[in-house]
Amino acid sequence: MDSVMNNKSFSNTPQHLSELVEEALKQAKANGATAAEADVSEGFGYSVTVRLKEVETIEYNRDKDLSVTVYFGQKKGHASTSDLSLSALKDTVDKATTIAKYTAADEFAGLADANLFAKAPFPDLNLYHPWNLPVEEAVTLAKRCEEEALKVDKEIHNSEGATVYTQESQFVYGNSAGFLGGFSGSSHGISCSVIAGVDSNMQRDYWYTTARDAKDMDNPEKVGHEAGIRTVRRLHARRVKTCKVPVLFDATLASGLLGHFVGAVSGGAQYRKSSFLLNSLDKAVFAPQIQIIEDPFILKGLASTPFDDEGVQTTRRQVVKDGVLQGYFLSSYSARKLGLQTTGNSGGSHNLIIQPFGGSFEDLLKQMGTGLWVTELLGHGVNSVTGDYSRGAAGFWVENGQIQFPVQEVTIAGNLKDMFKHIIGVGNDVLIRGSKITGSILIENMTVAGE
Repeated sequence: MDSVMNNKSFSNTPQHLSELVEEALKQAKANGATAAEADVSEGFGYSVTVRLKEVETIEYNRDKDLSVTVYFGQKKGHASTSDLSLSALKDTVDKATTIAKYTAADEFAGLADANLFAKAPFPDLNLYHPWNLPVEEAVTLAKRCEEEALKVDKEIHNSEGATVYTQESQFVYGNSAGFLGGFSGSSHGISCSVIAGVDSNMQRDYWYTTARDAKDMDNPEKVGHEAGIRTVRRLHARRVKTCKVPVLFDATLASGLLGHFVGAVSGGAQYRKSSFLLNSLDKAVFAPQIQIIEDPFILKGLASTPFDDEGVQTTRRQVVKDGVLQGYFLSSYSARKLGLQTTGNSGGSHNLIIQPFGGSFEDLLKQMGTGLWVTELLGHGVNSVTGDYSRGAAGFWVENGQIQFPVQEVTIAGNLKDMFKHIIGVGNDVLIRGSKITGSILIENMTVAGE
């Protein structure tokens, strides 16, 4: 167990969480379960929002959760509670037991294979960095952030606020096949959103920074300044005529494209046959220049973990090599459904990195020549089965590699299968804000529907 978990701000020690997991497993066995797994977690934090120099909200949170899954052969039952008392634990196991008895057997249900479990001691991935920030100082940071945004330009006359938040959590997971492990983590952030212009020419934009360690975040002035700059440059936006041109997805949006990819090659989408990349293993799904790595072991990584939600050892692997898909994202259940082995992705992907090629953001603009740089997407027009992609968009028109004017009220359309195969550049302007890590992505040709 990670020694840094033993922080007096938590209500429970790591040892106590482990004891609760072991007691839940013991109760499940006493109820006749052939297998069981349990997860106990705890988290706390707060956020402060300042708007127009006044404190708007201060919100505290403290959460606890115990979840239990029991198996009677291939029958499965699940229950959870926020009460960590022993009586509530027993009641929760009893509820899971009752549910399992009335559930149809599923031949693919069950714990992960024990020989795939991560082995202790687990690597310390440096994920826990408490931010001992008094609320008064958080208010000061938020005010500094908003003040910097408001003074960027006289056109900025209103604010949606600046927010500072801090969060700490810990958990322990265990199962009846012998796995027991857990660790603590932290997440902190600063964000700001402001409004510029008047009447029909009003625009808003935002910026934020987040990290495991507050020392790794941008300072509040930088966040505010970027929010102000991004807002003002959107003023006097116009539409463009319908055309087919290259489209450059801003780094803030490009991770969404990776998200569509992960969804399409996840085990659930594959066995349900609800994917536009169905049966795509060992096939070219991207342009040949594309290399995508999954690395669960990045120190301070926002999606780093030594094991997945089932206790399975995570591994660093190349998911896409020279455009060809090397592996799906599988849990034990989806792997069994597909006749494959889990990839340690129960719970999602872990630090998915698309390798840059094509140079800087400015280099991608030059390569694009004339086209649309997209900085905002609207709506949810993505069909995960067919890959059809149609989203409202705003951004900037580019000619001869130079930004000309802001654009709004247009739609970009294509098909994700074609879009992936026609990526002609990934910028080195990499943003790290979650489990998908990428710079700006340039797609050779899409339909821009405007006037």
